[in-house]
Amino acid sequence: MDLRILQVMAGAEQGGAELFFERLCIGLHRAGAHQHILTRPASGRIDRLQEAGLRPVLLPFGGRLDLKTMVRMRQEITRFKPAVALAWMNRGARFTPTGSHVLCARLGGFYDIKYYRHCDWLVCLTEDIREHVVASGFPRERTVHLPNFVPLDRGEPAARKTLYTPDNVPLIFALGRLHENKAFDTLLRALAQVPDAYLWLAGDGPLRADLEALARELGIKPRVRFLGWRDDTAALYAAADLVVFPSRHEPHGNVVLEAWAQARPLICTATHGPASLITHGEDGLLVPVDDPRALAQTIRQTLESPALQEALARGGWESYQARFTEEKVVGAYRAFFEQVVAQRAAERTGAAHPPAPAA
Repeated sequence: MDLRILQVMAGAEQGGAELFFERLCIGLHRAGAHQHILTRPASGRIDRLQEAGLRPVLLPFGGRLDLKTMVRMRQEITRFKPAVALAWMNRGARFTPTGSHVLCARLGGFYDIKYYRHCDWLVCLTEDIREHVVASGFPRERTVHLPNFVPLDRGEPAARKTLYTPDNVPLIFALGRLHENKAFDTLLRALAQVPDAYLWLAGDGPLRADLEALARELGIKPRVRFLGWRDDTAALYAAADLVVFPSRHEPHGNVVLEAWAQARPLICTATHGPASLITHGEDGLLVPVDDPRALAQTIRQTLESPALQEALARGGWESYQARFTEEKVVGAYRAFFEQVVAQRAAERTGAAHPPAPAA
């Protein structure tokens, strides 16, 4: 099937959904899909898409009175004639019109579905998100759960000396936006109860100054490295003895998949996404949300047991290979697109409907 896919991204320059958008576009391109990409200007994103051989069209995706985007969107649809369109983020869905194509939107969080009611299908990152949109009134038979993937991007461990970290100390790695939802304050409070361990914290955000102040207040600032936004995360994972994600709210958790792909032992809080991904004791450890004492105890137990670290790393790698490789997830997206396009064609001709996409 000559599958013509329109991808519409109206998100920010950085973020989990934006990063997976890039990965999916590039993965589908490698798999031979014919795509046309409309996106907001974002220098890093545009560079990466172009390096992969894609040629995105830039649109402003402004407010409701942004007539330029509305007109240009319809022109691009008329010119490209997609069989299926996949819209990302509330604004991307709002700007993407219905038409002869099958209109799908991808939801990576518990969004207000008022922006998505005109869509033919909703692609939900987790089963919890799927239940949310169904409870909000969207027909279950027009929803599907498709996961993310992360690339297998192994690297040499980052040299500890470049970040003023001794070679003989336990090293914890965490990354994410420095935002209240990520609960890095809980991790800092736990670190204060784990003598000698160092923390590399990659990411930036509105709470950076507050977190640095908390580290000083707790007396652990000499053992914490605030790394800012990094592009060498594979090397940082590889250097760490343990990966910890202490989120208060995490609808999915790409970071879980990244730790698994890097074969690193992992501790997460039992919030939505990680709890749905991790089998406790097999491919990760789950601890209560906002409980520094429990987190510290689990960190100590894991760092003191090389056998446990090895078992968790092996279990995570096996989970990644089974469900979250590029080949498996891109294949699932492509099969979904082909099925809904065939279903639309059958509806138009009155032929027997092909099987609905698998849940």
